[in-house]
Amino acid sequence: MSCRRPLKEFQMSAPVKIVVLLSARPGKAEALQELLTGMARATRAEPGNLRWDFWRDQAEPTRFVIDELYVDAAAVTAHRETPHFENYFAHINDLAERTPFVLDPVDVAG
Repeated sequence: MSCRRPLKEFQMSAPVKIVVLLSARPGKAEALQELLTGMARATRAEPGNLRWDFWRDQAEPTRFVIDELYVDAAAVTAHRETPHFENYFAHINDLAERTPFVLDPVDVAG
């Protein structure tokens, strides 16, 4: 599954939430964590990024979750054009199976 699928049309002011589920390939969990650590540092410095964290499953340490939040779709597009994303995209398929989700906010107001 490609991380480069187009985003649907968002209002320019709408934040974009992305969650990615990762299962490290056998023997690749530490290399995956190293790749994600580099992504976290670089992505957090992007002007359109509001959050970029990753989590490691307590019960199964080969599973990770990426938690991303951007100010808008343009910020996601800019992120996907960075050298660190290109590096991530070049290596991720060798390190893990992944399932990305691009999420819409749910209005729970009255």
